Amino acid sequence: MSLHGLSSLTFGVPNIPAVASYYEDFGLDITRTDADGVTHLATVNGGEQLHIARADRRRLLAMTVAAEDTDDLDRIASNLARLGLPVDRRETSLTTRDPGTDVAVDVEVLPHIETPPNEPVAYNGPGRPVRLNQRAPGIERTNRVRPRKLGHVVLGSIDQPSSQKFFTEGLGFKISDVVKDEAAFMRCSTDHHNVLVQAAPITLLHHTSWHVDDVDEIGRGAMSMLEEDPDRHVWGLGRHHIGSNFFWYLKDPAGNFSEYYSDMDCVVDDELWEPGVWEGVKSLFSWGPTPPDYFFRPEDLAGHMAGAHVGHR
Repeated sequence: MSLHGLSSLTFGVPNIPAVASYYEDFGLDITRTDADGVTHLATVNGGEQLHIARADRRRLLAMTVAAEDTDDLDRIASNLARLGLPVDRRETSLTTRDPGTDVAVDVEVLPHIETPPNEPVAYNGPGRPVRLNQRAPGIERTNRVRPRKLGHVVLGSIDQPSSQKFFTEGLGFKISDVVKDEAAFMRCSTDHHNVLVQAAPITLLHHTSWHVDDVDEIGRGAMSMLEEDPDRHVWGLGRHHIGSNFFWYLKDPAGNFSEYYSDMDCVVDDELWEPGVWEGVKSLFSWGPTPPDYFFRPEDLAGHMAGAHVGHR
């Protein structure tokens, strides 16, 4: 695979300090703030993976995808040209834009994110008592929960088939699974998905997802966030069917959802993975509470649509 990861995202929000403070509570570290107010935050292993800039409404302004070398950039530039999309080619990067999601995508030659393995957690099972004479380590943890890396982003597209083609035929993402007539889970790494594009009436940032060590870290992180503000809760704890990951969703002050996740499916051989076409409950989750209606139709969607209508008059 010529691509090897989702490197970073740039949010646009009306109130930078409030959103930056939320993601600091979420477990990211604020590394610097530019003179124009753009604030940069880092994960444990991925470095600066979130940039928060000023915008009139919440949206994803840009994403950066990591490539192996300049030959990959040449191939991607050629693919995008065949799709009739503009490309700004530089020595070790290129910039393009997906019209369906209205997101600028930078593809850069970057080193791989190295994630040191954590110690396997010993779980007792029926007839398999492997943790003897000691409490489960998850209940003894007192450290701050900190995401290891950015996992994926979910975007609304006003032309989902075109956006899917942009990411697959243009950039070289692989399809892992599909929700029939609605969405595609796509990967640019060995993670099950790094970008999900779904059909929407307006371009929209739905959620971002951040990798933590295990389900205990999901629970600990979410509980810490809710102790600070119970209204941050959206949906969880649960487990997705597509991707298999445990999840808990929360909401930042701008209205973007953020997800703690662990135990995502890993695809290391494209020939051994069979993409599925899903619908109904399995397209959402395997188990967990029923998701709230505003998970599918965010409460500020009508306002975004009205603003977009005014902007295009």
